[in-house]
Amino acid sequence: MFGLAQLWRTTTVRLTAIFMMIFVIFAVVLLGLISWQTSIQLPRQQTDAIDREVVEFKRIDDDSGFRATILAVQRLAGQPGPGIYYLADPSGQLIVGNVTDLPPEVVAEPGTYSFNYSKPRPFEDPQLDDPQNQRQGYAMVRSEKLASGLILVVGRDVVERRGFTAIVFQWFAVGVGGILLFSLVAGVVTAVRVLRRIDTISSTSKMIMSGNLSERVPVTKRNDEFDALATNLNLMLDRIEDLMQGMKEVTDNVAHDLKTPLTRLRNKAESALREGQDEVTRKEALETTIEESDKLIKTFNALLMIARADAGTPSGALSDLDLSAVVADVAELYGPLAEDEGMAIETDIAEGVRINGNRELLGQALVNLIENALKYYVPEEGKTGRIRVSLRRAGDRVRIEVADNGPGIPAEDRSRVLERFVRLEMSRTEPGSGLGLSLVAAVARLHGGELRLDDSAPGLRAVVDLPG
Repeated sequence: MFGLAQLWRTTTVRLTAIFMMIFVIFAVVLLGLISWQTSIQLPRQQTDAIDREVVEFKRIDDDSGFRATILAVQRLAGQPGPGIYYLADPSGQLIVGNVTDLPPEVVAEPGTYSFNYSKPRPFEDPQLDDPQNQRQGYAMVRSEKLASGLILVVGRDVVERRGFTAIVFQWFAVGVGGILLFSLVAGVVTAVRVLRRIDTISSTSKMIMSGNLSERVPVTKRNDEFDALATNLNLMLDRIEDLMQGMKEVTDNVAHDLKTPLTRLRNKAESALREGQDEVTRKEALETTIEESDKLIKTFNALLMIARADAGTPSGALSDLDLSAVVADVAELYGPLAEDEGMAIETDIAEGVRINGNRELLGQALVNLIENALKYYVPEEGKTGRIRVSLRRAGDRVRIEVADNGPGIPAEDRSRVLERFVRLEMSRTEPGSGLGLSLVAAVARLHGGELRLDDSAPGLRAVVDLPG
């Protein structure tokens, strides 16, 4: 697991911190706007209510006179609530109202004011000056001089509104703290989960680099992007392990298969250089050397061709070609050779089959399949060896088949013989390098297809399945 000092340097933690910061800023701004709008709208609503009542009292005073105004103010002043009402004569003396006194400037000059005030408690006589019967408050009022000469003061007690605003901002602070805490916990949990998965992949990689190629990245049942990555990594590791195993086998087989001809080359050359050897012996030694060299060159050419095919870099560019003509030419070429071996080549080649491919490689693949059928056929009395070469189109696929009635290949060995230098003849005394079928499989892969080995009952049927 990552150390604490390394956490900040990881992309996961940095991205998590950035997302946390964006989320916190957005949430704080949103809560701040809600709190700010709440603190603005409440006073605005109270101011609008005061203005509406002042307009109504002025209308009553204009239409019905000061007596109606006094009754209206008295009626509202007697009702419970945050309303503040004060009606005075032109000298400022209280006529009716629910407050005991006002600052002098409120009565003296019309306008909007805020101040501390005293208000009788409910059901108490407003004329009583006993402090025990008074309730202290803070008012926001509007003072107006009516047409009748009376002075009207209408307002609201804002203590409750201030308390509500304080509660809003208090919960705003609580909300911000909760968001910070939640973001921190969520960020830490997310970062730890991601880093744990990454750490698992890193640990597996270290074990693989130490030489344990059988290790694989654990895959959970969540089927998330990490599982997809782990699955792909495991497939890659499977492929690498197969390649490493194949390389080991290739190295062992190359060392075994090349040691014998190289030893013969050296012995023949050494024998020819001995004193007393005549020209005939030396000529035979040189001919043997050339023959063994040709076999070695053929082996290396096959290896090079397989490597190019696996790498997707054929010796010639892929182009449109008449596959029917290629198959027919190869089958015709090997017809006489098959007759010499006591076998017959039968053909069933569909005409006009064209694909995008490499003529040289496809021809070499077909040659290898026919040569294998010729090479491993065992003559039997009363039995004629037959090789059937066919080409047909099936939907969007093209299939080349080479079937024989020879000994065939056991089912359990059919996938193994496609590897390089694999030969079922364990003594490895028979001619050959074990590269023929490997080359055919590589050519099929290069063209986007595959090589399948099936039972021909009796014998073997090799199918090169290519896209059409």
